[in-house]
Formats: sequence, structure tokens, C-alpha cells
Amino acid sequence: MFVFVLAVVFKLMSIQFIQGDKYRSLAEQRTVKNVEIPANRGNVYAADGSLLATSVPKYDIRLDALTPSTANFEDNVKSLSDSLSRFLGKSSGHYEREIRKARTNKNRYFLLARNLSYTDYIRFRNFPLLSLGAFKGGLIVEQKTKREHPMGGIAHRAIGYERFDEEGNVTRAGIDGAFGEKYLRGKNGHRMKQKIGNGQWKPIRDNNEVEPQDGYDIYTTIDANIQDIAHHALLEQLEYYEADHGCVVVMETNTGEIRAISNLGRTEKGTYYEKRNYAVWESHEPGSTFKLMALAVALEDKVIDTSDVVDTQGGILSFYGNKVRDSRRGGYGKITVSKAFEVSSNTGIVKTIDKHYGKNPKKFVDGLYDMDLHEQLDLPILGEGKPIIPDPRVKNGLWSGIALQWMAYGYNVKMTPLQTLTFYNAIANGGEMLRPRFLREVKEYGNVVESFDKEVINKKICSEATVKKLQQLLKNVVEKKHGTGYRLHSENFSMAGKTGTAQTEYWMKDWSENKRYVSSFAGYFPAENPKYSCIVVIHKPSVKKGYYGADVSGPVFKKIAQKIYTDTPLIDEVKTLAVNDNTAEKSFENYFDTAETFKTIMPNVKGMPTMDAMALLENMGLKVRVSGVGIVKEQSIAKGVKVKKNQTVELTI
Repeated sequence: MFVFVLAVVFKLMSIQFIQGDKYRSLAEQRTVKNVEIPANRGNVYAADGSLLATSVPKYDIRLDALTPSTANFEDNVKSLSDSLSRFLGKSSGHYEREIRKARTNKNRYFLLARNLSYTDYIRFRNFPLLSLGAFKGGLIVEQKTKREHPMGGIAHRAIGYERFDEEGNVTRAGIDGAFGEKYLRGKNGHRMKQKIGNGQWKPIRDNNEVEPQDGYDIYTTIDANIQDIAHHALLEQLEYYEADHGCVVVMETNTGEIRAISNLGRTEKGTYYEKRNYAVWESHEPGSTFKLMALAVALEDKVIDTSDVVDTQGGILSFYGNKVRDSRRGGYGKITVSKAFEVSSNTGIVKTIDKHYGKNPKKFVDGLYDMDLHEQLDLPILGEGKPIIPDPRVKNGLWSGIALQWMAYGYNVKMTPLQTLTFYNAIANGGEMLRPRFLREVKEYGNVVESFDKEVINKKICSEATVKKLQQLLKNVVEKKHGTGYRLHSENFSMAGKTGTAQTEYWMKDWSENKRYVSSFAGYFPAENPKYSCIVVIHKPSVKKGYYGADVSGPVFKKIAQKIYTDTPLIDEVKTLAVNDNTAEKSFENYFDTAETFKTIMPNVKGMPTMDAMALLENMGLKVRVSGVGIVKEQSIAKGVKVKKNQTVELTI
């Protein structure tokens, strides 16, 4: 017994003095903990102040089914079930059975509702039994913060997110992810809490040990109205052509600010959603839109002029057994370099480049390098694809005997849509290559913390003379009747750009039976004094419905361009008050002349805007019925027919 007592005393002394710090630490860890207080994440706004992303509190409501006394439980379980039925939709009996089952099974964490808004949470906690609180009613409330996008699925991928998994790994997508760590996230605070029993913890002090610092708000360059226009124009075309995926980007020419970016991918059900950021990530063979870069090199080296004549040789060229073909059977004969570009003659462009660089391809590649086409844009958004330009001096397996010729018309090279647009934007603004910019300002409580200006990648990618020739080529593509983009031409609104149609996945065995294409259109508008540049890329449209760039992507470009200038209100630009609107003036002149000429004789109102036609005919005393929106297409009473007052005329719009 004496030895046993000595052993006990020795153990007590060891615990007290030798292992005391260890056990005191363990005791403190079990009774005191440092609780992290998350900071409020900053909001993401459009350029006009529209909310793009914000954090909102969400609540999960659970029930500790053992906490309520038997009397409280029995008095309230039926009325609680009735309230749940009205709120959640299932029968009252269903909820009563589930709650009684939870009490029988001693479930102290029974889920009643998930992801409630604050308004629904306040309503929920006033339900019978739950209104008794945590200790009498068993109410358990868990609050969490959820990131929401008020615009829904529009630009969801471009706006992005920042997500952490259980292991602490982070996924950063889009604008929210790119600027989350630096601006949006803020700094979490800390507060010491002490355990008081029954799994409950209370703060030790009234104040936090470290106060949380809320994140900054960021104001992007996105224009909510243009974004909406671009999204729906792309979606409509993707649905009609049953394409695999596509993207569209609208950039302001003089600043590099991204006004809209939409990326839509197809689901198995045939619907579309923001699947991946194709505009930033997807590096692919651009096809004929790259012909602009090829001619830029040749024009800058002064080895060609747009008036030079090239023989398309029946529309087929052969290099080491590999053929370059024109889309037009038989080719175009002898044509100028300018027309070869305008009709997108593969043989014409390839023969031109091969003639002047075939013996010295390094010079052609150096010309592309001088325009920074081999460099990434160094965007803040993660995941940018790398441009690929084969170089005979680099032993990476990309160069071959046909590399130069294939590069000339957009194969054997790879660029992302945004990289291609950056080059076209440089041509639009006179030669200054700007880094695409997504952020305009960072604010804290409305005060500007940091602002961002345009970033120049290359002050002058080529001479002014070369830029002007390239601008004229792009304008001719749309304005000349033989141009591949002529069907986009409008008398009232000018555009410039280049169509592109590239084969894709042609290396796969089934390509001949299941041909796949990438259709694109890149350009800017208006042609004379460009305000915006834009690129539309659509992958794998249904070949049965069409696959040429002018048919598939061109209409999206045109719709965006026209709607921006008809639907977008131009505010805070006083200079527009003094600008002559040729379309409006022409419309008024036509209306005035017609009104003066026709009094009792039916005029020709075909081609007139609906409002003008209605005003004219109603002033003549006629009753007008219209069907449709836009421009008058047909009229029920032919031109020249004598009409009477109150006679009805129907207009098809």
C-alpha cells in the first residue's frame, strides 16, 4: 500500500509540474476556442453600377428533437407541421411523421429547411415550437454566405467565382476569382469563445480580438446592356445552328475595355449555359481571320501591295502532296491581292505569302513576332490559352515543309478569340495594341481606392500606311458585293471585318463522314470612326444548316452592332447632340416628301419605319393596322390607288 501511494504521488507531481503545460493546453483547447469571423466579400459591379455579383446570407434551419419538453413538443408539433406544409408544400401529416421519427431516433440535428433568405428565416423562426428558441424549442440556425449573380446565367463564367474545397484548395474563375484575393476577399476577424455546456459556446469578451475587414467593391468594364445584347444574340444563333459552343467579346477600341463577354456551351439536352470561358481559354486554329495578320506582315515588309495581281490557278495549289483549295470550285482566276482577301481566296493568299517568304520563312515569323502575336495577353483572369506560331528555328516538331503555307490562311497556328480580337482592335484604333481590360475602379464605401487606365502592349504594331490598307480591306469585305461579308452590309450603318471558316478535328478518322467547322467573324464598327471591336466564334454548327462564317457568326456580329446603336442609350456624351444622324435625316426627308406629294392617293410606304408610315397614313385620314415590328414590308393597298377617309390599310412589318 505504501508503494502504491508513492506511485500515485509521483504521478500527481509529474502531471502537475512535468506535464502540466501539456494538459493545461489540452484543457484550454477543449473549453476555449478561437473562432474565425468571416469578412464580408466585396460586390462586383458593371460599369454603369449594375450589380453583377454579391454575397447574401443564407440560413439552414435544423431541429434538436430531444431538447423540447414532452409538453412543449406535443402542444406544438401539429401546428409546426401545418406551418411547414404551407411553407414547403408537402402535407402536414408528412412533416409530423418525420419530426416524431426524429424525436424517437434521438436526432438532435434534423434538417427542416435549407438556403433560406433572411425574410424567410425570420418567418420560419416564428413557427410554433421553433419560436420557443434554442433551449426550449430545439431551434438550430446555421448561417452561411452565398455568392449570387443578379443577372442569372448571363456572363456567369466571365463574372466568375472563388471557391474553396474541404482541403482548402481554391478554384478561381473569371473576374471574381481573378481579383478575389487582392480586393474582394477582405480579412477575416477572430473572437475567443468559451464552452458553457450542451455544445454551446459564448464569447469571452464583448469585443472581437481582431475585427474583420470587409472586402473592396470592384467596378468592371462590363456594360450590362451590351452584355445582355451579346448574350442573347449568341444564344439565338447557337440554338438555331445546334452548335457545340461559342463565344462573343465586345471591346472598346480606344481603351481596351471589355464591354461584353459571353461563353455558351451545349448540354446533352440541347440547352446552353456558361460552360467555360472559351474566349480566354480556347486556343484554336483561327482560319481565314488570320489572313489579316499574314497580309499585315507582307504589307509592312513592302513585298506586296493590295493592287498586286495573283493567279489562283483553278482554285487548287499543291505543296508536297498537300492541297490548298478555294471554297469556290475553279478558283477566281487572276485577281488582285485585295480581292483575294475580300473573297477569302485561300489559294490567292497562300500563293502571295509563299512567293515572298517561301525561301525565307523566318522573316515571315519574325513579322508576326514584331506584332506580339506569339505572346499571351497576360490577363488577370486565369487560364489564358497560349498562342502557337511555328518557327523553323525552334525544334519542337511544329515546323514542316508546309507550315508557312498553312499559316498563311490560318492553319498550323493557334490563337484564342480574345487574342485575335486584340489584333483586330489594334487595326481599328490605328495600330495601338491594347491589353484587354476588365477592371475600371476599386472602391471602399463609395470612395475610389484604385483606378485603372489603358495598358499598351505595342505602341505601333505596324506603320500608318499599312494600317490604312488593312482597314480598307476589312471595309471592302462587307461593302463590296463580291466580299464574303456583303450580306451583312447595311446602307445605314457601316461595319468592317473578316469572315473565317476553319475545319476542326480534321485529323479524326470520321471527319469525312462527319465534317466539323469553326465559324467566326472579327471586326469593328462603325467602319469610319470605330467605337467597338467584336469577335464571334461558333464551334461545330450543324453542317446541314450552314457553317460559313458569314452565315453563322456574321449575323451575330451585325445584330450586336446594330442593337448597340439603336437600343443603348447614349448618356453623358454631350458631343452626340451635335452629330448629324444620316439615317434619321434621310428617314425624315422621305417622310416629308411623301406627305407633301400624296393627299388622297395611296403612297408607297414600303421600306419606311413603322412610326413614319403610320403617321403619314393616319394624317391622310386612313385607319392603319400593323403586324410585326420594324420596317414596312408589304401594304394592303397598292401605290397609286385613290383612297377615302376612314379606309383601312394593313401593313406587314
